[in-house]
Amino acid sequence: MKVSTTKFLAVFLLVRLVCAVDSGQLRIGITRKVPPDECVQKTQSGDTVAIHYEGSLEDGTIFDSSYERDQPLEFVLGSGQVIRGWDQGLQNMCIGEQRKLTIPPDLGYGSRGIGPIPANAVLGESIIWIDLKKDTNSASFQGRIGGYQEKR
Repeated sequence: MKVSTTKFLAVFLLVRLVCAVDSGQLRIGITRKVPPDECVQKTQSGDTVAIHYEGSLEDGTIFDSSYERDQPLEFVLGSGQVIRGWDQGLQNMCIGEQRKLTIPPDLGYGSRGIGPIPANAVLGESIIWIDLKKDTNSASFQGRIGGYQEKR
């Protein structure tokens, strides 16, 4: 039986991709980079961060969006307040940077799922870090949010 090189490579790459996601590998893509001279601080565990995000399933179905609520999410990074994929995938991020995370089930909601998220779902998260401030009602904070939303 003769198998073409193209078919073999396609199957090989597909198997590697499926195995990478199933094995719990978090994938981080940077969709908007901040120039190094403009990155005054990077996120680290223990920081209180405010982010805007849009969460989707593999098929593109959006299950949650802070943009829809016009309210950023604030949490302490690395504290377990959010899914592990976020705690890991948002480390070393600059203000204004945007990332696309592909989160395997074991770093998301696992075998239990939650609400519109089925069990063992791979999650796609588009996230922009807005600020380190705790006071998300301040005028300067709201002004920065508006600027980042316009760039979205």
